[in-house]
Amino acid sequence: MDLGGTYYNTKPQVEALETLLQKLPDPSTPAPPPANRPKPGRARQLDADQVKDLIAGYQAGATVYELGTRFGIERRTVSNILKRHDVPMRRRGLSPEQVDDAIHLYNLGWSLARVGEHLGVDHTTVLTKLRERGIPTRDTHGRPRS
Repeated sequence: MDLGGTYYNTKPQVEALETLLQKLPDPSTPAPPPANRPKPGRARQLDADQVKDLIAGYQAGATVYELGTRFGIERRTVSNILKRHDVPMRRRGLSPEQVDDAIHLYNLGWSLARVGEHLGVDHTTVLTKLRERGIPTRDTHGRPRS
């Protein structure tokens, strides 16, 4: 039974350690200054006038995405501000007539993305409505899903 094995000849390990030591900086030299990284910024706060403008913009029909871009904040922040001020949120969905239209177009062979673009909603909204109505969907090759 060999207990030493690879440790009998330590020359390769010593050479590897010496090579690593040569790559390390000289311990007597001063440490380099820390990297000049930008500090994380504080979340942008809107003043009372900006909040009023944001609420007025939303009530005038602007989307949370448009308002986020206009005020330089996230759309979720826009939604939070609106909720905090008890502004009723608009839900862009599909009316029952639009769902009927979506089913008709989908059955004509239109893709979910094309139907969604036509109706001004996301394709997942169309898919959800089709599933709610029990409409069988197709895979990406146009075959019925199993």
